[in-house]
Amino acid sequence: MTAIVLAAVIGALFALGTFLILRRDLIRVVWGLTIISQAANVYLLAMGGITEGTAETVPILAGHGEHVPATADPLVQALVLTAIVIGFGMTAFALVLSYRVYEEHDTLDVSELGDRE
Repeated sequence: MTAIVLAAVIGALFALGTFLILRRDLIRVVWGLTIISQAANVYLLAMGGITEGTAETVPILAGHGEHVPATADPLVQALVLTAIVIGFGMTAFALVLSYRVYEEHDTLDVSELGDRE
């Protein structure tokens, strides 16, 4: 049941991001890119192995034999954390560039910006 809900949330985030990217407003395009990048992060975390009841008091490397606790892959979590920070920086930069475009052209409509020379 959890996998179905997670797949639906990831699909909805990708769909919403794609919908926003196809809009004419530049700010909505930036938010669409941000939502798609966060959907990719959620997807990576889901594929990294989210399991229930994995918190144990035994250290990860305690038993090399039969009793090794099942834990999520920490590498995926570290990469997603890095991607979140980079995505935040990218969003801030894109919003500043959008503000600069608005100052120069007095519009954020992508179709009007494409018509100008």
